[in-house]
Amino acid sequence: MKPVPSDGRLGANVSTAAVEVRNLVKEFEDGAGRPVRAVDDVSLTIGEGEFFAMLGPSGCGKTTTLRLIAGFEDPTGGEVLLRGRPVHGVPPFHRPVNTVFQDYALFPHMTVLQNVTFGLRMARVAPAEARRRALEALEMVHLPDAGDRRPGQLSGGMKQRVALARALVNRPAVLLLDEPLGALDLKLRKAMQDELKQLQQRVGITFVYVTHDQEEALTMADRIAVMSAGRALQIGTPDAVYERPSSRFVADFIGETNFLEGTLEARHGDRGVVRLAGGATVEAALRDPGALVGHPVAVAVRPEKIGLAVGDGGSAGGGTVALAGEVVDVQYIGTDTRYRVQLRGAGAAPVVVRVQNRQAGYDAMWTRGTEVVASWSGDHASVLA
Repeated sequence: MKPVPSDGRLGANVSTAAVEVRNLVKEFEDGAGRPVRAVDDVSLTIGEGEFFAMLGPSGCGKTTTLRLIAGFEDPTGGEVLLRGRPVHGVPPFHRPVNTVFQDYALFPHMTVLQNVTFGLRMARVAPAEARRRALEALEMVHLPDAGDRRPGQLSGGMKQRVALARALVNRPAVLLLDEPLGALDLKLRKAMQDELKQLQQRVGITFVYVTHDQEEALTMADRIAVMSAGRALQIGTPDAVYERPSSRFVADFIGETNFLEGTLEARHGDRGVVRLAGGATVEAALRDPGALVGHPVAVAVRPEKIGLAVGDGGSAGGGTVALAGEVVDVQYIGTDTRYRVQLRGAGAAPVVVRVQNRQAGYDAMWTRGTEVVASWSGDHASVLA
């Protein structure tokens, strides 16, 4: 399956490619000696100065793709180009890239300054110049006074900054980051997300960022490649892959989604008419090229796109779809209240609706047993095979 490109703004000039991955394949052998494809015909173009994220579950091929770009693995097929130059056979230390790992990989017996200057010393940079550049890198990551400390004296967030400084001090064309915030607690991880994005914007280096955290990819990246089973299923801006998913996997993996099962009865341009399992007929945007008339499909709609109103049918809130149901569960989750609504009709599916809590004091707008109408625009829903 070829990745589905998405329209939207770019954070960089993709016509000037920092990284090109062309039909990349990587096979390993399983325990029985049979070939298993970890990366399956992946093609990507990453622009100069872009913050590009590869997002997917464990085992989807994102880290293997990163290692192929870095030169830690050799491809079975396809090629990697860095700034337009093929790098097949070029060892990692001769590629214009540096890698930041989840476990930081700092030398515990060295000071912070010695860790940061290590790569420069290996490149035979003069000691005075190496020290100057290392101090400059530590300043960049807000650790100007940590040079004499050792990694064991640092917090997790400080270790991560040292690892970044060590990677940036060599002035790579591309910085590869393999789940670099995975070992941090939630609050520190969110703070580091903001710092990383600001740092990338300051230094202007291309970042290729591997993560399984959907929110992390959405908040940090200029573009995202959503990966599954070794393939890039969709590539686009965060808003494009969230608002306009091209497949059921993408819709399900990124954020929370309701799937209403049915059959595609007709196509009208970029819209599809779907008869739901509960008997109702609805229209939604056709996103998935695999959705065929007469075949099973799902209508995917995000919980925050659904409006609720008290009633037993008819139009509600100006939505193009209005289905009656009953509130069967209410969950307070701080910023939002999460309502579970059982739609009417044999075989009808329940839907989750999220309503932002805007009032001064919390009071659920609807309680269990309330008859409501769930409504949404067909432009906010997707027909997916």
